[in-house]
Amino acid sequence: MTRAVEPEAGPARAMFDADEASRGLGIELLTAGDGAATLRMTVGPAMVNGHGIAHGGYLFLFADTAFACACNSHGPVTVAAAADIDFVAPAKLGDELLATARERTRFGRSGIYDVSVTRGDEVIAEFRGRSRAIRGGEQR
Repeated sequence: MTRAVEPEAGPARAMFDADEASRGLGIELLTAGDGAATLRMTVGPAMVNGHGIAHGGYLFLFADTAFACACNSHGPVTVAAAADIDFVAPAKLGDELLATARERTRFGRSGIYDVSVTRGDEVIAEFRGRSRAIRGGEQR
């Protein structure tokens, strides 16, 4: 079951609840607000590549979803302008991962956000996203 645990998650929750791609992978929104978000995902069989580890594309999607929830927690519709990721350690089938996003800065309609993907205390990946609020963008 995927749901936002925090009823106060506001615009981020509304966006996440409409995100079929992320919810379809079992990603859960745990908290969101004030430019931050925490999400959980368990690495499933369809996410494992030919090396027996989580495919980087799924890890990127997971971090990107946390980034989206953090930057959309302010209200105006905000999208990614750019993003990159550093894979630090492999994730494996059955691993429960957390993605913790935090706002570094906002300036004008732009922002910079960092996301750490972890398994317990171990860092799996570090992601940096650059956001852009859409002019006249209203949340759904």
